[in-house]
Amino acid sequence: MVEQATPLPDFAQSGESLEQSSIAREPIRLQAQQLAVGHGQRIVAQGIDLDLGAGQITALLGPNGGGKTTLFRTLLGLLPPLAGALLLDGLPLAQWPRRQLAQRMAYVPQGQTHVFTYTVLDTVLMGRAARLGPLAQPRRQDRDIAWQCLVQMGIAALAHRNQNEISGGERQLALIARALAQQPSLLIMDEPTASLDFGNQQRVLDQIQVLRNAGMAIVLSTHQPEHALLVADQIALLHQGRLIGPGPAQAIANAEELAQIYRVSPAQIRKRLGWLLG
Repeated sequence: MVEQATPLPDFAQSGESLEQSSIAREPIRLQAQQLAVGHGQRIVAQGIDLDLGAGQITALLGPNGGGKTTLFRTLLGLLPPLAGALLLDGLPLAQWPRRQLAQRMAYVPQGQTHVFTYTVLDTVLMGRAARLGPLAQPRRQDRDIAWQCLVQMGIAALAHRNQNEISGGERQLALIARALAQQPSLLIMDEPTASLDFGNQQRVLDQIQVLRNAGMAIVLSTHQPEHALLVADQIALLHQGRLIGPGPAQAIANAEELAQIYRVSPAQIRKRLGWLLG
């Protein structure tokens, strides 16, 4: 059975580029000052200083269980800071209404553990919720933006497939498209290339750079240092409850530091990453 071609939405005939219409360019600044993060009263990491701004990619490296996801959830306002200050555009993050935070920041989690029977397009449309009034239905403009994000991530052909009919890697691309549909100024991505094949990893890395060039602030974690070295403007290492950096890639992510974090030898790091370490 041959699938019918899906009609192009209005934006595709308007001449407006994806970058012009779906990527927010409103400047943003998120600052952490001597921040401590954790669960309850248990501190996972402390003494964290960050200054995240528009048009910048910050990559976070560290071992499993080192606190990267906890830090991200704190930056998003989902967990309260245990100490220190967290400011969004100069105002304490806790003072921002949740709806406004959702319009300013978006989150791509590590993966979807529960798969629902929504279509891929409906999943991406959920990213428009922060731009709609309570109980409001998506407008044509919202559907157009959702479609743009599907095209941008290379999964428009999956628009009308159910989430449980596609691969884990394709679901990850849909999560990224959903975050883009929020039109955020800051995108926080927890291992965005996890479960993706080589081609889709490269597509995601390329899109991250497109978003940065359009003025978005991006923070991502990865277990693949080469990805950080390829795309990041600055790198930070989270290890044993302390943050090293952020700073220039070659200054922070050197063979000795990476070897200590990942418990391998500097020679092994140089063998794998030497062409990127300089």
